Amino acid sequence: MTHHHDDDNGRDGISRRHALECMIWAGTGVLWTISGGIPVSLNLLGAAKAAEAMASGFTFLQISDSHIGFDKAANPHAIDTLKEAMGKIQALPQKPAFMIHTGDITHLSKAAQFDNAAQIIGGAGFDVHYVPGEHDLIDDGNGKAYLDRYGKGTKGAGWYSFDQNGVHFVALVNVVNLKAGGLGNLGGEQLAWLADDLKAVSASTPIVVFAHIPLWAIYPEWGWGTDDAAQALGLLKGFGSVTVLNGHIHQIMQKVEGNVTFHTARSTAFPQPAPGTAQSPGPMTVPAGQLRGLLGTSSVSVKQGGQDLAIIDSTLA
Repeated sequence: MTHHHDDDNGRDGISRRHALECMIWAGTGVLWTISGGIPVSLNLLGAAKAAEAMASGFTFLQISDSHIGFDKAANPHAIDTLKEAMGKIQALPQKPAFMIHTGDITHLSKAAQFDNAAQIIGGAGFDVHYVPGEHDLIDDGNGKAYLDRYGKGTKGAGWYSFDQNGVHFVALVNVVNLKAGGLGNLGGEQLAWLADDLKAVSASTPIVVFAHIPLWAIYPEWGWGTDDAAQALGLLKGFGSVTVLNGHIHQIMQKVEGNVTFHTARSTAFPQPAPGTAQSPGPMTVPAGQLRGLLGTSSVSVKQGGQDLAIIDSTLA
């Protein structure tokens, strides 16, 4: 994907008016592309080019950290902001192939919270692929409530993989047996499964990995990292295009390391402070007028038959 400036003459078939219309659904998000593992930043009007990519490529959506059941000061109406996010998704001019949810569907793993989330998310009419967050595994059965709903066809604590449109997707679970300070953990059984899963995948196949806790050490002091992520990333180093999508930290952070692009997503429920800017992580209360600008979703577009990938982060504002 190349960088074009939109003008009033509608060069490349996209007018300034069209670009502004795209900005309505793209929010104030940042658009960037990956080609051969190298990020290329686009300015905000690049959202129009994203719309073009969505029309011609394979697109899926990421939502994360809906925390249904949360009702504290940071956002007393988390269920309503999830509804808003799903409404924006339904209004997209090009429908994504499916959605992924990178965990913390609920806040306390209650049956009613899972029910509400399923009704709201399911109402959008898309296939959804889930991984659990730590808040989804605190029922009396230590995750049974989550697995009863979303564990069919998965392995272990809920990990699995699938292929679509030439992309290999790997769903990992790193919220079981958390390490000191809340660091994520994959465990030997899952790592052995991952090694076996990747054996049949060609090195030229784009890989998208998604899990709840980031697979890179963003801020270990707050548990924002995964203790044994290096072993998983070592298994992925032979592939030309690897994208890792996570939630958990409720804010956007990006990193490129070799062939791997890391990207974390906003929550639809509440923001958290930037690493090290507070005594601890947790719900961050902001003025009501600012809240929706810190919540949102991500749309990912993969060019058909190519390695290029674009991520559009959209706010609810």
